[in-house]
Amino acid sequence: MILEKALDKASTLLEALPYIKEYYGKTVVIKFGGNAMQNQELKESFASDVVLMRYVGMNPVVVHGGGPQITDYMQKLSLPVNFVEGHRVTDAEAMEIVKMVLIGKINKEIVSLLNDHGNLSVGISGEDGLLLVAEKKLIQGEKGAIDLGFVGSVKKVNPLIVDNLLRDGFIPVVASIGVDEKGQSYNINADHVAGALAAALRADKLIFLTDIDGIYRDLQDPDSLISVMNIEEARSILVSGSLSEGMLPKLQGCIESLESGVKRAHIINGTIKHALLLEIYTQKGIGTMVVP
Repeated sequence: MILEKALDKASTLLEALPYIKEYYGKTVVIKFGGNAMQNQELKESFASDVVLMRYVGMNPVVVHGGGPQITDYMQKLSLPVNFVEGHRVTDAEAMEIVKMVLIGKINKEIVSLLNDHGNLSVGISGEDGLLLVAEKKLIQGEKGAIDLGFVGSVKKVNPLIVDNLLRDGFIPVVASIGVDEKGQSYNINADHVAGALAAALRADKLIFLTDIDGIYRDLQDPDSLISVMNIEEARSILVSGSLSEGMLPKLQGCIESLESGVKRAHIINGTIKHALLLEIYTQKGIGTMVVP
């Protein structure tokens, strides 16, 4: 029995070997979000996966947001929480809370989890090294453009600071805060940040961790999960109106990154323990993969 278990472990390692060779030295951008960010066991599983990826030669870059946590803190401080068309209205006071939670709390928690396995990780935001140059984001409502305050989109990525950290063997953890040319900070959707950063780094992979198994042709049919789709199919699904609000920026990020040279984009269920290892280092993989 002991020998059989040992042989099973050896078989697992041999199954992973071709993928370890294929992705050695390659960059993968991982958007960490959903319930995996709030469950301690899943956070620790995620951290061990990312560290293992680094030790076998990959260059992981972690991007995170933190919408639920921001809302919790604002409610504790009796501050108004307002959304328009699914976007958080962010005035100057709210922006301070956003920065405090994303940069001061969540970012450092992720870095600490990774560094439990060794001094591997460095936390930054889009403000550091002008990594994410932002511009104000306006959305169109029934009566015209709506100003959301300090909510931005990515205008430009300057990846030098991330390149330098990767070259020196670190795992960068990026909070989704950007800054404009005048030094004003903006809250940016982390899915969009992950897609833009993957494109700028010419990453081999972009992976979105979410709370569902991937993209379904029919949300009511659990057997309609799409394992692999090409970019044209992804564009068709994006405009079909069949996606939930939370999945739209993820699929958009997949498409935009592939258009900019990323080889593969994935949407996988981060509530599955060791989801990253299952996707990258096994033959079957999990979730939905989008390819050019």
